[in-house]
Amino acid sequence: MHQIEEANMSCLNILTYHRELLVSRLKSVQCILDNMLACGYICEEEAEMVQRTVTKTDQVRKILELVQFKGEEACEYFLYIIYKVRDAYIDLQPLLKEINYNPSNDIAVMNVVNTDPISRYCEKLRHEMTRDTSFIMSYGQREESHLEDLYTDTQIELLNDCNESLGFLESLDQLLGDHAVFNSQGETICVMGDAGVGKSILLQKLQNLWSKKELQTDASFFFKFRCRMFSVFKDTEQISLRELLFKYNCYPDLDPDNEVFDYILRFPEKIIFTFDGYDEIQEDLELMDVPEVVSPEDKAHPLQLLISLLCGKLLKGSQKVLTARTGVEIQRKVIRKKVVLRGFSPAHLKTYLDLHFKEQEHRELVSVQLDASPHLSGLCSTPLFCWIVFKSFRHLHSMHDSFHLPEACITLTDIFLLLSEVFLSHSALPAPSLLKKRARCTSETFKGGLRPLTAFAKLALQGMERGSLICSQEEITECGLTEEDLPLGFLRTVSEYDTCGSPATFEFLHGTLQSFLAAFALVLDEQAAVSSILKFFAECSRRRHSCLPFDSCIRNSSKPSEKEPFTTNEHLQFTNLFLSGLLSKAHTRLMEHLVSPGLLKKKQALLKSYLSTSVKSHLYGLPHYEGDKAKKVHVLPNFLWILRCIFETGSKDIARMTAKGITADYIKLGYCNVFSGDCTALNFVLQHRKKLLGLDMDNNNISDYGVKQLKPSFCKMTVVRLCVNHLSDSSMEVLAEELCKHKVVRVLGLYSNHITDVGAKLVAQIIEECPKLEVVKIGKNKISAVGGKFLASAIQKSTSIFDVGMWGNTIGDEGAEAFAEALRHHPRLTNLSLSANGITSKGGKCLAAALKENSVLRIFWLVQNELTDDAAPHLAELVQANTGLSHLWLISNQFTVDGIKHLAEALAHNTALKEICVKGNQLTEEEQKQFEEEKRLRFH
Repeated sequence: MHQIEEANMSCLNILTYHRELLVSRLKSVQCILDNMLACGYICEEEAEMVQRTVTKTDQVRKILELVQFKGEEACEYFLYIIYKVRDAYIDLQPLLKEINYNPSNDIAVMNVVNTDPISRYCEKLRHEMTRDTSFIMSYGQREESHLEDLYTDTQIELLNDCNESLGFLESLDQLLGDHAVFNSQGETICVMGDAGVGKSILLQKLQNLWSKKELQTDASFFFKFRCRMFSVFKDTEQISLRELLFKYNCYPDLDPDNEVFDYILRFPEKIIFTFDGYDEIQEDLELMDVPEVVSPEDKAHPLQLLISLLCGKLLKGSQKVLTARTGVEIQRKVIRKKVVLRGFSPAHLKTYLDLHFKEQEHRELVSVQLDASPHLSGLCSTPLFCWIVFKSFRHLHSMHDSFHLPEACITLTDIFLLLSEVFLSHSALPAPSLLKKRARCTSETFKGGLRPLTAFAKLALQGMERGSLICSQEEITECGLTEEDLPLGFLRTVSEYDTCGSPATFEFLHGTLQSFLAAFALVLDEQAAVSSILKFFAECSRRRHSCLPFDSCIRNSSKPSEKEPFTTNEHLQFTNLFLSGLLSKAHTRLMEHLVSPGLLKKKQALLKSYLSTSVKSHLYGLPHYEGDKAKKVHVLPNFLWILRCIFETGSKDIARMTAKGITADYIKLGYCNVFSGDCTALNFVLQHRKKLLGLDMDNNNISDYGVKQLKPSFCKMTVVRLCVNHLSDSSMEVLAEELCKHKVVRVLGLYSNHITDVGAKLVAQIIEECPKLEVVKIGKNKISAVGGKFLASAIQKSTSIFDVGMWGNTIGDEGAEAFAEALRHHPRLTNLSLSANGITSKGGKCLAAALKENSVLRIFWLVQNELTDDAAPHLAELVQANTGLSHLWLISNQFTVDGIKHLAEALAHNTALKEICVKGNQLTEEEQKQFEEEKRLRFH
């Protein structure tokens, strides 16, 4: 009724009735004055009179007096301005809704120009961000590609607070949404991923979508920062939050009253921040020993402002997206949600291939080479490496009429050598037409570019040694680089790091490229002692447990004893890897053109000696423990880096000596961040092992490419644990072929992958044909009743299997019936889980009946199914039969107190059962109390 009355009020009366509300909430006076003046409702003298008024509220009162004096039409136009410029008058939108405001036809045709500083700043931000994010810089900044032409989605996996998978994002809009939020008090969305996996380009896409109003968000402002810039500031530098936001993004225009910053403080929820590369901050924030910044007006060191933003001390409620390399730990109280980038899937890789190569003939030529090399395909699942490979294909085709990578191009060193060859070929090249059909001569290219290559390498190494990812013009000149060298492509200009108006700042095209060039410097240096090539190996060995030092708000690790040059040691590890590749036998001929052969041999011999003993010494310091007929060791991530280096050398001698040094019978590589390309390195060593070996690689990212690369080593594996590794049915084909051929496998772990009924049939083949197989874990896949029948049939025939995990599939009652038949007279199966499989009482009855004839099964889980009281009498008969079953789990089904009574009564006749777990069923606390005397019936 009140709304109807207000809808019938004149605009003049509305302004009178809501006068105090308008005075208190109307913030942008200038936009009102500009439009009223432009449409002739007020004159210049009246506008100046308003502006001479001291306070904002008095200015609003003066405007209201003028407008109401002008009459109804002026009053309606006043409301129309508020209606049209919504961002500026966000506080008054509820009022317009309350009075059900709709402009009249006469007013609706009138022009309103948005001169509000807030709206103008929003548009300026969008414009500049569109300009900054619409292109992807390519080699030497000589060519730019439209972001839309090359951007390809990657696999973005959602994680919970325990780093367990919650599935994958379907679109970037979901990154900012509430889906998979595990801490509503946190404000930071953490995006993790390995080097080159696409963290920066993901943020660029997010920024670009916002700039074009294509991102599903109502955020008015978007501020982007690269974290390495915070390392440029001097220790004594102090800036305000206002300076941080505006100086390093863009300034508001015509904002004398600081309305934009006031708006930011009042509506932090309308802001998105992105902070790229948190692991690249090189300061120990805790050692700064300064208080947190809680006032937006105070000046502080920029790093303090960054930490205070992430912790919500400043602009609480704003959205922050933070990227960091895998392994950087942040306390959960700061994180709102977490995702990890998994690189290209095969479908994404095909999309990226199609974008790079427009001609079908070229796509086919590249596809053939990728299909022929699972390792190269695995490397190409990392977007950065894929970009280099595809650019190299195109370069070879354009310059030499070749569309084939060198046959030996299988290591990361090979790929970065190709990239460097492309860069160096930019210098002093004849016209492309003269190069057509010219033979490719890598050594000539490197010899011709040795001077700038040496200078770039020296610059990279100096940065690595002092812990810097950026360099100044002075440092560039001191290394011997000239203006003519800069366009080659190794460096790019970054103006956002310039804090004091100094000359341009530079950074390497990618951090991994800096590591590669630093390794080159170690090889090329003829003055330093030969032993200097091992400096970063020693550093990484000393810092096995290193992780990013954080402020007390987001710190998980203990305080370091000294300031470290990098927040993680991955830059150094990559330098070691590339050093191993450059000193490999395969690249000896090339390196002999660049460094004296005698010195090269000394460096190769020293590296070979070090790597030959490194794995043995690494394992020597780790605890071994006995269990399940095997001597086990859980290695550290540094073990994987050593294997990567050994693979880069290509030396079978080092691989044999390394394999000999692995004395454990069982190696755990779980949670070591193994990706598909690493499996070639692992196989390179393990294939030389003489004895059988158990290998646990659970919770990594090896994918189908990785399984294909491990193929030669499966003949020795007694334990194959590949749970949570994004495997499909394609991997099951490889496993079925190899494991059935050699028949030594005892344990097969495939939990939480993407295996369907097709793959289940292949796993059934392994169960049936491998006489030593005892344990199979294949839960949380995509197996229906069809696959369940295959597995049950194979289990029924196996005389060795004793532990089967099927938790989290969808075999239903039909699959349960098949398992019932497998169980009925099975001679060895003691542990079985059919939890979370959609089994109803019908399936439960079949299982109970079959188990009455089974005296072997000891542990049986039917958790999270759909069993009701109908199944209870049948399960009670099983309990009363006293078959030897010791643990029966019926958690989270649909039993009521009546069903539980059947089980309780049956327990009186059973001496073997240790527990029946029934928590999470449909009983009240009062109903549970009547079973308190039966201690084996567990509700908690």
